[in-house]
Amino acid sequence: MAAILIIDDEPGVRQAIASILKDEKYKVFSAEDAVAGMELLEREKVDMVLLDVLLPKLGGLEALEHIRRDWPSVEVVMISGHANIDMAVRAVKGGAFDFLEKPLSLDKVLTVCRNALALRKLRQENSSLRKKAILSRVEIIGVSAAIEKVRILVEQAAASDARILITGDNGVGKEVVAKAIHLRSSRADGPFVELNCAAIPESLIESELFGHEKGAYTDAVSSRKGRFEIANGGTLFLDEIGDMSHSAQAKVLRVIQDQRMERLGGEKTIETDVRIISATNMNLEKACTEGRFRQDLFFRLNVIPIHVPPLRERSGDIPLLLHHFFAELEMENLKLEKDAMELLLSHNWPGNVRELRNLAERITIMHTGDIVNAKSLKELLSINISDGGKKNVSVKPSALPGKLLEQNFNDAKEMFEKHYLEFQLFKNNGIISRTAEAIGIYPSNLHAKLKKFGIAAQTIKEDQ
Repeated sequence: MAAILIIDDEPGVRQAIASILKDEKYKVFSAEDAVAGMELLEREKVDMVLLDVLLPKLGGLEALEHIRRDWPSVEVVMISGHANIDMAVRAVKGGAFDFLEKPLSLDKVLTVCRNALALRKLRQENSSLRKKAILSRVEIIGVSAAIEKVRILVEQAAASDARILITGDNGVGKEVVAKAIHLRSSRADGPFVELNCAAIPESLIESELFGHEKGAYTDAVSSRKGRFEIANGGTLFLDEIGDMSHSAQAKVLRVIQDQRMERLGGEKTIETDVRIISATNMNLEKACTEGRFRQDLFFRLNVIPIHVPPLRERSGDIPLLLHHFFAELEMENLKLEKDAMELLLSHNWPGNVRELRNLAERITIMHTGDIVNAKSLKELLSINISDGGKKNVSVKPSALPGKLLEQNFNDAKEMFEKHYLEFQLFKNNGIISRTAEAIGIYPSNLHAKLKKFGIAAQTIKEDQ
């Protein structure tokens, strides 16, 4: 049953429209002004809005702008007793489905409502098909016993709504596994929403997860939905869950237990229907023992554990993976000589599948000809793709202190973090945006860390 909201300051108009819509078996809500109407949109699932132009508190055209921004899937039909061509054009340009003049023809109201709802259904079906087409390209590539085990677990896990914890080194494809589970689940038509907990500053993580109301904190200039709300009816993928703050961990645990939440600065309870899939490269059991992660949350998240093996443990899958990446890059004609393939099979792959994907792209950009031999592959394995492929190192990492293990935890952590950032900058030719993308944090966050550790700004390059 479709739900329609009538926003009009004339009680007689609201009552007349509501009467005929209820006769047609629509679910009907009404509001006397746009502010009350948008508060109702926050609480109820609405498919369409009949919106008067001249309203107290907030005009209809301004309300249309808010609705198109915050509820883009809701169709809006404008109505007015003082219409003119300019107003109608503004409304349609602003995203309204149609414009009706008062006095209203009730037959025309019904016709417009049917057409608007039919268009909404068509858009939803198209969106669902596009989403399935995107997710259908998510494949778990490989024939090794290790990856076959992962594939079996994915099929089994997808059949339930149980929470899943995916573990494995950086770059092994944990996100691919999460998307594969979502695609095969009963929630495939719902949203798949991702959040990298390590990439969001600690001060913003709770706002990202739960949303906030206007004025909840200094920069909260308007209300905003969090990832839990956006993922409602679908899957929420929390990557690098081990880096989540203790405060956010406690709130996530509460949402899991209660199936409801409140936005920051808000009092309204919001029901949630979300499947949580988490991922980490951290040993969470050890983190629990050390007090860095809540044990009760770990048990809640780890209902179905899936470990994705590193590439070095399934090197037999490299030829298939490489062929898949070449096909993605529309370079299926590229072939590796036997000595080149042996080189790949013997490589340790610290960056795992992501490193192999980057190498495949590097080959397609920088190699000439259709055959790749070991000599040219060695060169491509040891350089970055910046400045025409020439080595251009701007930041040289310092040596890791030999007495690292003798320091207290916080000092050792800072020593390692500084060395890690220097190494990643070295690896990415000192380019901020590329380094931030490679390690999964915002460039602004990376800048702050460089300043904190005194890594000289003049040695850092920016993308041209």
